Formats: sequence, C-alpha cells, structure tokens
Amino acid sequence: MFSTLDDFLRLWQLESTRTARLMECLTDESLPRLIASGHRSLGDLAWHIVVSHRSILDKTGLTFEAATKDLPTPRNAAEICAKYVASAAGVGRAIETQWTNATLRIADDVYGVKWFRSQTLLALVSHEIHHRGQMTVLMRQAGLSLPATYGPSKDTQ
Repeated sequence: MFSTLDDFLRLWQLESTRTARLMECLTDESLPRLIASGHRSLGDLAWHIVVSHRSILDKTGLTFEAATKDLPTPRNAAEICAKYVASAAGVGRAIETQWTNATLRIADDVYGVKWFRSQTLLALVSHEIHHRGQMTVLMRQAGLSLPATYGPSKDTQ
C-alpha cells in the first residue's frame, strides 16, 4: 500500500513507462497470438491492461479520460499503445489533482470487498505487472524482441 500520493506517482511513472515500452514492441501481426484456445490473445491482453485503468479506478470515483471495456480490442498495435499512454498519463494527472494523501485512507467497495484507496492503487499496479508478464511470453512466441524491464532482456544485452 501507499502512504502518500508521491509514493504511488513515482512507482506509477516507472511501471507505466515499462508497460508503454512493451506495448511499443507490438505489431499488428502479433496481436492475434494465442497461448491456447479459450485464452486472451496478445492484443486482448494489451487492451485489457488499457481498459483496466477505468474499470478498477471507477470504483473510487476518480475521473479521467480512458477507454472502457465495452469497446472492442483494436486491431492496430499503435492504437493500443497510444490509448495506453494516454490512459496511464490520465491516471497520474487525476490522482495528482483530485486526491490528497488523506484520500488514500478512504475505503470503497471494489468488486464486493472494501479496499482502502491505497490498496486499490497497489492492485492497479500489480494487475498491470501481472498481465505485462503474460504478454512477454506471447511476444516471445510471436518472435518479437523484448525491451529491458527490470534489467536487460536477451534482446538488449
């Protein structure tokens, strides 16, 4: 959990930059890549990260421009990346302007459970990192190069 908005905003800047770098490596041809039937494609995973900003943070009343989960997954990798970058920046701006450190201690009903907003922010970051990891597996299978994330990747050494 986060004790201050600055703690979250510093981590959000780092992690959203890492996600954006990964999204920049996607190609239109790679988006349909599946690990197995019945699972999300690479494009669907990327889009899920984009729309999760809104679907998770809507529970807190935070307002910002972002795609919603009722929109279909774009078939254009550059569009997914651009929507991600805009949404991630919107999250940061909204938190800076709409919340205070005291806001982090407000509890909201999030998916049927009471979470402090600091917990919701941690869940947002953890959720994104989780799906980013899934994306890297599918990206490797699709023959894409991966950027450095928490150190060099095989492709950046």
